[in-house]
Amino acid sequence: MTSIAENLESVRLQIAEAAKKSGRSLDDIELIAISKTHEAEKVRAALEVGQQTFGESRVQEARAKIPLLPSTARWHFVGRLQKNKIRHALPLFELFHSIDSIGLARDMNRIADEEGLHPRVLLEVNVAGEGSKIGFAPDSLRAEMEALLGLPRLTIEGLMTIPPLAPEAGDSRKFFVALRALRDQFENEFSVQLPRLSMGMSGDFGIAIEEGATLVRVGTAIFGRRTPAKLRAENTGEI
Repeated sequence: MTSIAENLESVRLQIAEAAKKSGRSLDDIELIAISKTHEAEKVRAALEVGQQTFGESRVQEARAKIPLLPSTARWHFVGRLQKNKIRHALPLFELFHSIDSIGLARDMNRIADEEGLHPRVLLEVNVAGEGSKIGFAPDSLRAEMEALLGLPRLTIEGLMTIPPLAPEAGDSRKFFVALRALRDQFENEFSVQLPRLSMGMSGDFGIAIEEGATLVRVGTAIFGRRTPAKLRAENTGEI
């Protein structure tokens, strides 16, 4: 059975290979270790071998887990953010990957103003048009972009997408290409810098890097299968 340290080393090597293949600097790519559903001790093991940034998708779980770990850990929110959890989430996370509607963005802007905070965010785009997925449709995002950029408390740093499940990693490439192209169009149309592209997970992050990802979200390849719900609850204080 491989260790978290060995898994991380393997993922880092794959990131380096993809960066080299695409002529990109390794410094332009950040690995987000997706720790959702995994107990704090697994996160600690990753911290001990140099992983600094972790991703959580449930505010309740993160509120229980984060205080158990060193303050050197950095945290990104990668799940669907419920409006009633915004106030709790804002102090915990340095970047929100999944702002998926103008309503959520406005609520976050209002609460951030009340709390004196300036959250950094990415806009989630449903590039494949899947009915089961959240996120802005590309045309809808274009129509809302001026309003989003006008929210004074939010710093919009880029875009995020989750492609459809596919049997081969290469099947995701067209969706990563589409997100990058949309970002490039928006930068020109709205005279704004959107340097961050969050795309690519355990099965396809190499392809995502080849197509311009600056943030890759890798969980299973580092931590293994998700922790069963009961054990997770015991380890995070949810019960």
